[in-house]
Amino acid sequence: MSQAALTRIERALRPLDAPPIDAPWNHHELDDLMPPALREAAVLVGLVERSAGTQVVFTRRTDHLRHHAGQVSFPGGAVEPDDRDVVAAALRETHEEIGVDAASIQPLGFLDPMATITGFRVVPVVARIDAGYHAIPDPAEVAEVFELPLDFILAPDSLFHAEVPWRGRVRRIAELRPWQGGASARVWGATAIIIDNLRQRLEGLP
Repeated sequence: MSQAALTRIERALRPLDAPPIDAPWNHHELDDLMPPALREAAVLVGLVERSAGTQVVFTRRTDHLRHHAGQVSFPGGAVEPDDRDVVAAALRETHEEIGVDAASIQPLGFLDPMATITGFRVVPVVARIDAGYHAIPDPAEVAEVFELPLDFILAPDSLFHAEVPWRGRVRRIAELRPWQGGASARVWGATAIIIDNLRQRLEGLP
């Protein structure tokens, strides 16, 4: 990642010294689908510099999990009482799920908090991951770790929205188009919404 590109991404993020405390930006879309109290959670949006360009790290969850089974997600999970803050939670979950140590990760800043229909207020932490990282997925949680090009996921035509029936109403969901550079699992829902939030914040820069 060039220094100019890194600087632009950092400018688009909310600063590390001011963790988001506001309500999820998409709360109004899910008011009648969520429990009254949301549990705090954090995910790590990991950027890795490769010879072909910057890549983004994703996981595909195992099929037996209680929440989001089989879906593509960023490493992450609920904030636990022992976590110092959401950054610590994201780093801990990343180590637990894919074996990447905090020493290999450089947090850059936050995206906007979002809500999920499973009852979480999720704070995405954007970070650089050392290109030499070696993923060791926890088989109890992660079926696969893979990367997609940052340029692809941020391209204007890569993400689309669809309307689907859900619990008696129509819900609008986001989804990434399949990447033509290789096979990858379906990227949709909360993960695609986080990508869309990053893209919107970048587009909003002067």
